[in-house]
Amino acid sequence: QVQLMESGGGSVQAGGSLRLSCAASEITYNNNCMGWFRQAPGKEREGVAAIYVDVGSTYYADSVAGRFTISQDSVKNTVSLQMNGLKPEDAAVYYCAARRGCFPGVLTYEFNYWGQGTQVTVSS
Repeated sequence: QVQLMESGGGSVQAGGSLRLSCAASEITYNNNCMGWFRQAPGKEREGVAAIYVDVGSTYYADSVAGRFTISQDSVKNTVSLQMNGLKPEDAAVYYCAARRGCFPGVLTYEFNYWGQGTQVTVSS
């Protein structure tokens, strides 16, 4: 069973930056698409970004494109989400997730493995 663990959440003022990391117990054919999702109170979960590990393709929600960057770290089995220009509406619990295969539109498809989540708070 793949295990995912997020780190790096916290509080920041609007316009600031945070970097989230997700460490996977392993990355295999079954979880080679790593993504980030978020859920704010009273709102549906939203796909934020995904990366096709070792292929390098990346996918972003329109709401974060140009501000957030997902990348594969030099640390083994770790992907990160660099969040710049944070807005109050970016505040949410951010979850790392994984599935087999990435493709355009993947953020609207089911992901099979999930982390516990990390809180991001953005004050105005």
